[in-house]
Amino acid sequence: MKFSTLVERISGEGADAWVIHSEARRALDAGEDVILLSVGDPDLDTPAAVVERAIGCLRSGDTHYTPAVGREPLRAAIAALHRVRSGQPVDPDNVAFLAGAQNALFAASLCLAGAGDEVIAFEPLYPTYPASIEVSGARLVRAPAPAADGFRLDLEALEALITPRTRALFFATPNNPSGLILSETALAAVGDFAERHSLWVVADEVYAGLAPGGRVPSLAARLPEQVVTIGSLSKTHAMPGWRAGWMVGPKALIRHVEALAMCMLYGLPGFVQEAALTALGEAPAAESRIRDYCASRRELLFAGLQDVPLLRCCVPDAGMFMLVDVKATGLSGREFMTRLYRAEKVSVIDGGAFGQETSGFVRVCFATSEAELSDACRRIGRFVRSLQST
Repeated sequence: MKFSTLVERISGEGADAWVIHSEARRALDAGEDVILLSVGDPDLDTPAAVVERAIGCLRSGDTHYTPAVGREPLRAAIAALHRVRSGQPVDPDNVAFLAGAQNALFAASLCLAGAGDEVIAFEPLYPTYPASIEVSGARLVRAPAPAADGFRLDLEALEALITPRTRALFFATPNNPSGLILSETALAAVGDFAERHSLWVVADEVYAGLAPGGRVPSLAARLPEQVVTIGSLSKTHAMPGWRAGWMVGPKALIRHVEALAMCMLYGLPGFVQEAALTALGEAPAAESRIRDYCASRRELLFAGLQDVPLLRCCVPDAGMFMLVDVKATGLSGREFMTRLYRAEKVSVIDGGAFGQETSGFVRVCFATSEAELSDACRRIGRFVRSLQST
């Protein structure tokens, strides 16, 4: 029997980077002494009020169909948050509440580009981006952000990549995995390119609530009919399993996304939406909690690894990941990831999954307990010193 070629397109080049993570997850579930630093799932509980709201809604029978793009009160709350973060006033009709930010990114890709089109994504980029963008038949073009320049976007190289086939620019700010926040200057240049060439701009701001002050520079107010913003509660409220993500964009786009959501999701559970509405009501406090948490863990990881020979830590602007340069060990990121897990049962992600510039790095998630993070640093240090001795 045969499968559609679409299956191959959506597998993604970086899919095998998760092999060690999956193995580590199974080992951890089996009770083995494993430290999982390969996924951004903070060891914080979802706020109690959010959980209680979901339980109350379940008990009251909120288990029926809902609108495909979300209930209006929830979309209004998302619109209010978007206005605070971007300065762009929008109403609920500009919002689609979808099952996680990845679904929103996927929907944007399908609606904005098709066969023969090109979409430029800024490196380093999350491993699911290529599959999400190319599933429509569009071609992904990678805009470099050199490691030697702190993963800052090469604006001249970006402009040179724009062709008559280019339809959209995709980027994450803060970036995953680098944690870099796109600066006002760089963003202004991106806006100039978008205006000049009539391009869509898709800004993945899943980690925006973790940035200083809970916001990042935005083009949404400048280009309201061209900018699509992706958001989520997964990181800011420790709610990754709730699948609470959204898209904010022009109303015409949201109508197309609604048609797509009718085929894919047909609305998310009402109790999840009510829980998300409760979460948005306490967004400032929740975001402050996660920012303080990430800041302390980031410092702990840096302190634990900065004196380990052959390693170089790249301290992020925001987020819950740190890129660690392992090239001096003589290993690629993939080799380091695999051998570290085999030797010390610490799971990290090969930086090569995020692009060529990060191929000599590993991504380490520091969103875990202080005790586990300290233990992980000891194990990583022991592993690197064992490389030196051999």
